[in-house]
Amino acid sequence: MTSAQDLVPKTFIRVIEYWVPSEESGVLEFGGGSFGTATRFEAASRNLCFGRGEGLPGQAWEAGHPIVLKEFEGSYFRRAVPAKAEGLTCGIALPIFKGQQLSAVVVIFCGDDAEHAGAIELWANDPAESKDMDLVDGYYGTTGDTFEFISRATSFRRGNGLPGMAWDKQTPVFLPDLGKASGFLRADGAIKVGINRGFATPCSTIDGTNYVMAFLSALATPIARRVEIWEPDVTGTQLLRSFGFSEAEGMLGESEIVAASEEASNALGRAFATGVPAVAAPMIAIPVAPEGNITAVMALYF
Repeated sequence: MTSAQDLVPKTFIRVIEYWVPSEESGVLEFGGGSFGTATRFEAASRNLCFGRGEGLPGQAWEAGHPIVLKEFEGSYFRRAVPAKAEGLTCGIALPIFKGQQLSAVVVIFCGDDAEHAGAIELWANDPAESKDMDLVDGYYGTTGDTFEFISRATSFRRGNGLPGMAWDKQTPVFLPDLGKASGFLRADGAIKVGINRGFATPCSTIDGTNYVMAFLSALATPIARRVEIWEPDVTGTQLLRSFGFSEAEGMLGESEIVAASEEASNALGRAFATGVPAVAAPMIAIPVAPEGNITAVMALYF
């Protein structure tokens, strides 16, 4: 029997992996991930390691902030051949700092084709120079030049637009219908190219700058099958789901409280306590840590 979940089309995010620093060797080692059907890419990744500045994870480690890589071939990316074989077209690396220490580097890979639309955007604000958040770089795939042009000409104040909302809240923001979302300032341009979902999360840095990563996707290629945002209670020992949306079920209702500790039996609690992503297939839990302070855990299901 086919379930409702089985009817959800393939997602814009195809692979998420994470790399953890080794105190002994001083490199990033493979920590785990969610690879779906990209088995060849997973096999090519498991035995790798990256020093500072090496490959996409090492570049983000060295920079201390997120990095978007729009072209794999001819770049410093070390797995271009298996990535192309799996239909992966772009990637973004997100360092996660807990306090001043790097706890992990998350790398998210996406894919699209002629029938699907999606975009990755990286927005940044340097408070010493401006009150605005501007586009650093983006991958716009098959959305065309018009929406990219609009995005590059747009700036956001704190609290305004999807990037500004995530910057202000310091937690992820998900908009399931951009056409009806008053907080999305580029709705007309997005609708014209088929984009209808938006997801933005503040990113981890330790130098006082503010970064926000945004995913925009079309109905045919949703960002993920299910997106959840979990936030700590006042004690910081438990997590509550503050938002949940499933492509198969729509908005999700209230959920159980989960414990947050390094010994927690659930991936969400471990990710919050340690600052390192955790996998409980088909879900990966990723800590959100702007300025080195973990404010939430985003759970993405594939």
